[in-house]
Amino acid sequence: MDRGGCQLNGGGGGGGGGNGPGMITLEDLESFTEEQPGNGGFEPEGETMEEEEEDPDRLLHYWQDVARGHQVEVPQDMAEPIQQLTSNNQGRSNRERVPFTLITRKEKCEEVLYEKRHYEKAHWACITVREDTYEQSICYGFMRIMKYICEQNSLGKYLGMTMPIVTVVRTDESQSTIFRDVTVAYYLPITHQAQPPQPLDNDITIEVWPATVVYTRAFTGPTNEVTLINQINLMAEMLDSPAVCVSDSFIIAGYTNPAHSNRQNEIWFLER
Repeated sequence: MDRGGCQLNGGGGGGGGGNGPGMITLEDLESFTEEQPGNGGFEPEGETMEEEEEDPDRLLHYWQDVARGHQVEVPQDMAEPIQQLTSNNQGRSNRERVPFTLITRKEKCEEVLYEKRHYEKAHWACITVREDTYEQSICYGFMRIMKYICEQNSLGKYLGMTMPIVTVVRTDESQSTIFRDVTVAYYLPITHQAQPPQPLDNDITIEVWPATVVYTRAFTGPTNEVTLINQINLMAEMLDSPAVCVSDSFIIAGYTNPAHSNRQNEIWFLER
């Protein structure tokens, strides 16, 4: 069932990468309207939502400015998906979460070290991207997935946001290098699981990821090659039997805006 390696039981690619700034994700775009003026938000003083609607390129220009700091170019054709995702945003609490069953939780001194979860078989839309850096691969992959979510699908409509958005990465045998090929994956909402809308982008595939047991540990902060290698090694040390897990393929789950000072992430180890 391997179609390019983007599946929950150990997908990804090969190559080498650098460590640049944090990535821009779909939640960066959604968070634009979550932040309110006076609360550290992004909206310029004196501008209203009505004015924003009259200037459909305003969000595009904003994100082009942000992306340049990540060495990423946001093309003009992203204007409509950015506007649609923002206008459909109703807050993080309304985003559908990938369902799972908690099997067990390991704690020490009231701190959760990791959880063991079971994820059911499900459809995911995924794309594997290879750019010069890990962060660029993720950014460009997310933009392609975002277009799929925002009408560039066989239904021609907005599909709805789910969380987390996950990336599948692979490492060398020593778990010291993250390869550059990165798979970005989006869980199809429950309403579309039975009949997934087909992507218009031929590089995006709809995968049936098998039911899988995952060992997961939460961590905060940015995600780059250095932090991910550190988290992989830390998780391997905490597991009682790390040999039961895939040793060269891992998943990073992102729940919050990467620009947030207390970003919420998880590292997932996949049981063989």
